[in-house]
Amino acid sequence: QVRLEESGGGSVQAGGSLRLTCVADGFVNWWYGMAWFRQSPGKEREGVALIDQNQTIRYSASARGRFVLTKDNAKHTLYLEMNNLKPEDTGTYSCAAGFGLSRYDDFKNRGHWGQGTEVTVSS
Repeated sequence: QVRLEESGGGSVQAGGSLRLTCVADGFVNWWYGMAWFRQSPGKEREGVALIDQNQTIRYSASARGRFVLTKDNAKHTLYLEMNNLKPEDTGTYSCAAGFGLSRYDDFKNRGHWGQGTEVTVSS
């Protein structure tokens, strides 16, 4: 029903920046929430930033102040600008979307997922 494709990952040194992009197609409308998650080996998938159907944005404590989430509603495209990257930001970043979703746990349980894009931050 919904397809998501992430891009923009790469390898950077600590302090560098990356901009991730998530493009959604299929049946996506204004009421869809969208979110970025990340996961490193041996750890649980962690919510990074989300935007709900009311355009309310929430960041994780780690992301707050360094990352900026934006959304192009017309194109159903989600962006994550990541600044001052740290080694602990390393992981697979995945985009999730779903109708009316506004909580990380709801995305985990009922969201649509992309394949992910790899981010590696070296010290």
